[in-house]
Amino acid sequence: MFEKIVNFIKSLYPAENPVPLHAPRFSGNEKKYLIDCIDTTYVSYVGQYVTRFEDEIRHYTGAKYAAAVSSGTAALHVALILAEVSPGDEVITQPLTFVATANAISYCSAQPIFVDVERSTLGLDPDKLNDFLINNGILKSDGRCYNKTTGRKIAACVPTHTLGHPVRIDQIIQICQRFQIPVVEDAAEALGSFYKGQHAGTFGDIGILSFNGNKPVTTGGGGMVITNNEDIAKRAKHLTTTAKQPHPWEFNHDCVGYNYRLPNINAAVGCAQMEDFYHVLENKRQTAQMYRDFFKNLDVIFVSEPENAKSNYWLNAIVLKDRQKRDQFLEFSNQNGVQVRPVWTLMNHLPMYRNCQTTVIDNAQWFENHVVNIPSSVRKRDFN
Repeated sequence: MFEKIVNFIKSLYPAENPVPLHAPRFSGNEKKYLIDCIDTTYVSYVGQYVTRFEDEIRHYTGAKYAAAVSSGTAALHVALILAEVSPGDEVITQPLTFVATANAISYCSAQPIFVDVERSTLGLDPDKLNDFLINNGILKSDGRCYNKTTGRKIAACVPTHTLGHPVRIDQIIQICQRFQIPVVEDAAEALGSFYKGQHAGTFGDIGILSFNGNKPVTTGGGGMVITNNEDIAKRAKHLTTTAKQPHPWEFNHDCVGYNYRLPNINAAVGCAQMEDFYHVLENKRQTAQMYRDFFKNLDVIFVSEPENAKSNYWLNAIVLKDRQKRDQFLEFSNQNGVQVRPVWTLMNHLPMYRNCQTTVIDNAQWFENHVVNIPSSVRKRDFN
């Protein structure tokens, strides 16, 4: 069976050896805009392409405001600060996610709490979140939720749209509103994904996107804070520009800020990428359908978009029988010219997060034991 899978994947990407997991594609105006950017000499965070890229993302996602930053991790770090996460606080998130989610919480000197995911979305389970807060959360006179077990303030909740598949974000927000917990959406993997017709990352108080080299739209490295709150948007730009107050020549900074703004030269690539984004999404969804049809004949589960969702299928994934089969497939494929990867090691299994409060995580553990990501690049033969 493994040989059949590898051969099928190679047939989708005949010009690539080895077949990468998710490679960027540059078939539009990237070079043209880069040359133009260099010619203007505005290659840092001041320049027309930064503003244009922010506008492109605003218009596409439907968010009212967008602030371009240097990475998705930087976006999440700033979003948590904007949500008023402070040292000693706790932030609820999920164990099945990329390490940047938990790391950004740690950057705020806060502690993650890991609540299990659900099988249908791979994202934070609203029912288990509700159970955790009913059993562990208490609203105090300051109007904030505290953890009965630790006594710490639960300052935010960070659900992840895992592999680009939207979580049941509306229910998560309803639950968090009852407990006065701000929601920061980790939509790093979800540009082009919609839940009930609304773009992922625009439901919560603040959302973030990533434009890393392996994302459907890349700026090489980059991220975006998106929000519908004008005050949050203004503060996001201020904090990510070293908290410098506007002045023709004086260097006045009114708080600790961060040098997180996206350079113009990166934004130039992003603007070109957005021009082809509709085609990229169409191509990726076609690839997902090809995988779905193929694996149906092999009796292998292909991870499909959840109910009420339209996914970007950032990274396609399959479910294998057990961890032994998973490891055998990983070894066979990588030795035979096809890059495949396991889904991430769970956050609570990493040494720096082992002592964090964690609910029963049967589903997350099941995903770690069974799920493999398979090549998901845009197919070149359909891209030109």
